[in-house]
Amino acid sequence: VSGLEPLAWSEDHRVSVSTARSIAVLEQLSDINSSAADLVIHRTAVPAPAASCHLKVGSKKEVAECKDKFANSKDPMLSQAFMLDRVFNPEGKSLPSLRGFKYSSWSPLGCDANGRCLLAALTMDNRLTIHANLNRLQWVQLVDLTELYGERLYENGYKFCKGEAPSRDLGDFSEFQRRHSMQTPIRMEWSGICTTQQVKHNNECRDVGSVLLAVVFENGNIAIWQFQLPFVGKESITSCSTIDSGISSPSVLSWWEYEHNNRKMSGIIVGSAFGPVKILPVNLKAVKGYFTLRQPVILWQEMDQLPVHSIKSVPLYHPYQKCSCSLVVAARGCYVFWCLLLISKAGLNVHNSHVTGLHSLPIISMAADKQNGTVYTCSVDGKVRQLIPIFTDVALKFEHQLIKLSEVLGSVRTHGIAVSPCGAYLAVITTEGMTNGLHPISKTYQVQFVTLKTFEEVAAQLLESSVQNLFRQVDLTDLVRWKILKDKHIPRFLQEALDKKIESFGSTYFWRFKLFLLRILYQSLQKTPSEALWRPAHEDTKVLIVHSPGTGSVEELLQDKRAGKRHPSETSKGEEGDNLAEDSLAHASDVGGREPMEEKLLEIQAQIEAVEMHLTREHMKRVLGEVYLHTWITENTSIPTRGVCDFLMSDESYDDRTARVLIGHILKKMNKQTFPEHCSLCKEILPFTDRKQAVCSNGHIWLRCFLTYQSCQSLVYRRCLLRDSIARHPTPEDPEWIKRLLQGPCTFCDSPVF
Repeated sequence: VSGLEPLAWSEDHRVSVSTARSIAVLEQLSDINSSAADLVIHRTAVPAPAASCHLKVGSKKEVAECKDKFANSKDPMLSQAFMLDRVFNPEGKSLPSLRGFKYSSWSPLGCDANGRCLLAALTMDNRLTIHANLNRLQWVQLVDLTELYGERLYENGYKFCKGEAPSRDLGDFSEFQRRHSMQTPIRMEWSGICTTQQVKHNNECRDVGSVLLAVVFENGNIAIWQFQLPFVGKESITSCSTIDSGISSPSVLSWWEYEHNNRKMSGIIVGSAFGPVKILPVNLKAVKGYFTLRQPVILWQEMDQLPVHSIKSVPLYHPYQKCSCSLVVAARGCYVFWCLLLISKAGLNVHNSHVTGLHSLPIISMAADKQNGTVYTCSVDGKVRQLIPIFTDVALKFEHQLIKLSEVLGSVRTHGIAVSPCGAYLAVITTEGMTNGLHPISKTYQVQFVTLKTFEEVAAQLLESSVQNLFRQVDLTDLVRWKILKDKHIPRFLQEALDKKIESFGSTYFWRFKLFLLRILYQSLQKTPSEALWRPAHEDTKVLIVHSPGTGSVEELLQDKRAGKRHPSETSKGEEGDNLAEDSLAHASDVGGREPMEEKLLEIQAQIEAVEMHLTREHMKRVLGEVYLHTWITENTSIPTRGVCDFLMSDESYDDRTARVLIGHILKKMNKQTFPEHCSLCKEILPFTDRKQAVCSNGHIWLRCFLTYQSCQSLVYRRCLLRDSIARHPTPEDPEWIKRLLQGPCTFCDSPVF
């Protein structure tokens, strides 16, 4: 592995591991189609760029002349300072090349074209790029921010502000260093998604989502990039502004977001290699619901030479003060610095202190669970500490305990940790530790996943979840999946609690959770195949189809006789009777144990189909509601409205007053028009008799989109992450409300659609 914090866990359950060749991305899946209880990981990689990154400090000719001048300078102090600085010489020449990644950071959920997370990657040679995984198999570079920022500085004459004096000649070594340091990234972090207002050509205002990326540079400047969502490339960049942090030798930064009385406050926490930590105000123009700090807030000002390695900010609720608060934790050497910020009538209150006695070696990685504020730290000797915040009347205190990895993994050295979004797993990068006082000859880096919660805690968290989305809680559902596959039944307390939730609230989230449990139970009861399903059976002979259905070819008969086999037609009647008798005995012995299991599987299958039908009807009502709201007169919306209405009313046992009233209004508006779909191959009518597919009278079969129930009459369509359903691609002719429907997740598993 490479970099300072080699491990990061995204909100859409992907773990990035920075290495010398690439960023390995491990995506956690809660697979509903597998009966194996192991963790299911889908692995991809972001390759390191082949060419070295050269920062733009002037014209190519001028830079080449200056480099030659500094390299051949008679002053050894100048020539050696130039030759040994890898920012000036990324390719290295006689030195090894700078390959690999220094740092990676995940954006919030909902930033790319599929509504998932973007990955910002910083290479060892200071190239900052943004990548997206649009088709699940390949990562695409969307923009090179280092190149864009260098061009911006070049156009401005390498001046911080307009009133600044003109920059000196590049031939001056101090100016050469200054231009490099003002565009050498140290760290970058994403903000939360915020909403801005955009004015259309007809003077209408519409809300547009945007996200900010803060990049701190070597000289203390911070560039704040604003991107419009979904981010698709260079054209999505809205603005870029630069602020001066006032901190020499910055080492780390993090976004600070605090909500008070439904208003959000935002800032950037910056830590120094010399010790100080402070929050800088960020002026967010045209962003709804945000207000800024009037001046910087100093959290720690001592220049105690303890470098700040990592900073995390966690929003919490203070039970004694009865208000929201913000907990900021920073790793400084062997200690954890914490600061509690809360707004009262007196203003912004700041309480800070240090937690000591955690590690004997410096903390190399820190992670925080944003659900409950638990902090995890690790040092290179394999010790991982868990710090649990406990509120007091005024501030808080920490209880810490040691997570003994050696009991599970043996003697190991740790290189980085990360916590899953809902706090169910801790990912740890490990290598072999010392054996009999000796270091291992070679290192093998492994990513280990450690469970942090019990099944009962996970079940309670899923039932009381405020997220109401299964995909965003994959780490929790994976533990539930493991428990059911191991025990081969759904625990009674979970089943009863879920039924009560469905009766009380009727939310589709609880119905989807029930569908997930039934599917996993069905997989757990199925007989596991003795061989892998993908492996071809080589012993099967090829069957040659001939005119006579009962006999084979002459060549087949000859081959069978050479192999000692006999053709079915040569088998004697006595042998046939013996075989039948043996088969009947074997069948009779299996019937006793097989029939109850088959009946149970059929019963579970019937429950699965009933839940799927309920979810389909609920989504059909939503689609019909959109149709009713966006059609003023009788018009063909390309959605099979009449077919959906007839399908909902076809079942006499389905009695939903809301659906009947909605259908009545829609049919009145349609004025006896049907607007049926037509097969693109034969122009025959496609009847709406099945929610999954449409079949015309000539037998042409088209799959139906599960988001709009239109027939997908093309060879290209999308599928959800768990291969549950398919959806069509939006077309330019589609109105905005249909495009909005097509952006939705899977109605059965909440997964995004690709």
